[in-house]
Amino acid sequence: MRSDLPDPRAGLVVYGTGWCPDVRRSRALLDGAGVPYRYVDVEVDAAAERLVRGLQAGQRRVPTLVWADGGVLVEPGDEELRAQLDARAGTS
Repeated sequence: MRSDLPDPRAGLVVYGTGWCPDVRRSRALLDGAGVPYRYVDVEVDAAAERLVRGLQAGQRRVPTLVWADGGVLVEPGDEELRAQLDARAGTS
């Protein structure tokens, strides 16, 4: 696992902004599916913004989802996020 990623004990971390409709949509999907996660607002947490930019070659696209195993999804649509959740449910 990369040392710049969140602590593995944190589980899924969703990096976003409060104003972004894609962040709200992804969080609603996770909430509806009962998936636990920690939310971090990159506009409030400078270290989180640096982490997101580091994962994206300097860009700051949200939502950025980071799993404890280092898996990352950036700006997933609902279908992509559901597929990732289904795949991860099959491996846990």
